[in-house]
Amino acid sequence: MKILVITDLYPIREDEKLTPRTIKYFADGWSDLGHEVRIIKPNFMLNSFLRRKPFYGSKIYGDVENINYFLPFWGRVEDKIKTEFKPDIVIAHMPSGIIFADKLKLPFTAGVHVSDLEVLTNPLYSFYFKGALERGYENAVKIACRSEVIKKKFLKLYPQYEYKTFSCPSGVDKDIIVKRNWQGRRRVLTCANLIKRKNIDKVILACENLDVDLKIIGEGREYARLRKLSSKPEFLGYLEHDRVLDEMRNSDIFVLPSENETFGMVYLEAMASGCITVCRENDGIAGIIKDGVNGYFWRDNIIETIINSDNQNEILENSYNTIIHCTKESACASYLKHLFASTQA
Repeated sequence: MKILVITDLYPIREDEKLTPRTIKYFADGWSDLGHEVRIIKPNFMLNSFLRRKPFYGSKIYGDVENINYFLPFWGRVEDKIKTEFKPDIVIAHMPSGIIFADKLKLPFTAGVHVSDLEVLTNPLYSFYFKGALERGYENAVKIACRSEVIKKKFLKLYPQYEYKTFSCPSGVDKDIIVKRNWQGRRRVLTCANLIKRKNIDKVILACENLDVDLKIIGEGREYARLRKLSSKPEFLGYLEHDRVLDEMRNSDIFVLPSENETFGMVYLEAMASGCITVCRENDGIAGIIKDGVNGYFWRDNIIETIINSDNQNEILENSYNTIIHCTKESACASYLKHLFASTQA
């Protein structure tokens, strides 16, 4: 089967540090399942400039075609496409991808992220993007929300689309899943771009008076401020993926109280690495992590609570039993299965 993915949330180079790879993981997974996958990356240049994304010319890079636009996809978008590919399925993610796909007049599935909810609810986008995005959802054959939390928020805004809406959480490589018991070493880890909404400062302050080791992976605008908060954390900077997994396997607790998280692959990877994992309630992966069952929701004393608990191994056992069903293979297969399920309004 030929699958065309349309999104600007896709790395062209392997060494892009700040471009999330979640859609690439789906594309790679579908390729592993035997499907032929191509990517169109419609790039609204002003948006790229504001978000400090790397710049690429309008051309084909391997399986990815980057198409730059000064205006947000006005006119006949198909006139700029050089990729010769007749897809059986079109899957569009992110607002630019959905608006672009809608203009192609082909049947498509629309993926919903936190950024979509921002466009739909922030008055700043009401002039053009909100209306264009709403038309995209209306015309989409299916709507794929990146988590159960996002699905609930989206359907609260547009309950009329419940009949064609499903959740499409990510999955981890099954080869990284390990089963561990509580070691009691009191090693706490967090990993994120060091920006304000990740709330790394809350993790630092929560650990300040505890007998724990705290390591922080990541780089970003908040680095200098965070360094001044405490001498306790060890800042490791940016690490390659394999080294991140090594640090997770050598840690006991993974904490990231991030806000407005679309999903958060890093939480799944922490669970797969045998960490007791903490996220925020009603955000991202909270649809998979259940408070006090296979992980915890963030509160200021949660690290101390975990350390002093007597049920750490029970939490880890439940976490393992959850993560073995959250593999990349199962996530990719489930996504496609939803696309072929019957839809009745």
